[in-house]
Amino acid sequence: MTYVIIVLIIIVMILIITNIRIIPQSKAAVVERLGAYQQTWNTGLHVKIPFIDRIAKVVSLKEQVFDFEPQPVITKDNVTMMIDSVIFFQITDPKLYCYGVERPISAIENLSATTLRNIIGELELDQTLTSRDVINNKLRSILDEATDPWGIKVNRVEVKNIKPPESIQEAMEKQMRAERERREAILIAEGKKQSAILVAEGEKQSVILAAEGKKEANIREAEGQAQAILDIQKATAAGLKMIKDIQADPALIKLRSLEAFEKAADGKATKIIIPSDIQDLAGIVTSIAEIAQTKRDLKTDSSGT
Repeated sequence: MTYVIIVLIIIVMILIITNIRIIPQSKAAVVERLGAYQQTWNTGLHVKIPFIDRIAKVVSLKEQVFDFEPQPVITKDNVTMMIDSVIFFQITDPKLYCYGVERPISAIENLSATTLRNIIGELELDQTLTSRDVINNKLRSILDEATDPWGIKVNRVEVKNIKPPESIQEAMEKQMRAERERREAILIAEGKKQSAILVAEGEKQSVILAAEGKKEANIREAEGQAQAILDIQKATAAGLKMIKDIQADPALIKLRSLEAFEKAADGKATKIIIPSDIQDLAGIVTSIAEIAQTKRDLKTDSSGT
């Protein structure tokens, strides 16, 4: 009996040890009892009943990524292209994931392909190539709603590649090349235009500055001439005032007139105006001679003394 008891204890311990399960982090186990769903084990230590309980499936609760093969789709303007997508999803309910649908990944792939065809069928080629965000948002929304009964949460959907037919690619490349050449021509024309404008502005400024300089020179010259005339007039007025102040006699005045007449008749003038009192020239000359004689007498007296 002792041996039988020891053997039974060993068998029980082996059964207990072999039925201990440790669920790691970010994992979950779906447990069935006699073929029916019993519970979901989360992270930690668990023991199942031998021969009665079994672990039906262990699932990962991490976010998962699946890259699906390119799918042929037709646009609204009847252009066939290949589109492949990437789906980021996470299992939120292990029970629904285990019992909701057979082969969930395959179901998501097929659902993604059909949904993508419906979305692209409403868009033209140009819209398809420029509306990635719209396609991603619509596809994610539809897939997230459809996979809720499967215990799956679709976080993101990204359209990775859009490959139109080769003929369409060549036409698009020609169009882009023509657009780049057009932009280049426009930039060159704009540069030439701007250069011509700058040159014209420079010439205009040069002409304006030259005119301003000439104007300033003329003003300065006119001011100089006016000042010279004013100085001459002031000098003449001062001379007349001095003559008036010293009360010059008629003989001195006539002498000054004679000197002026001599300058006028120096041979350069073509016309000579003779004063009306020319008959008094003899008297003037006589007076001049007397004045000169008086000066000589005074000098002689001075030297004798």
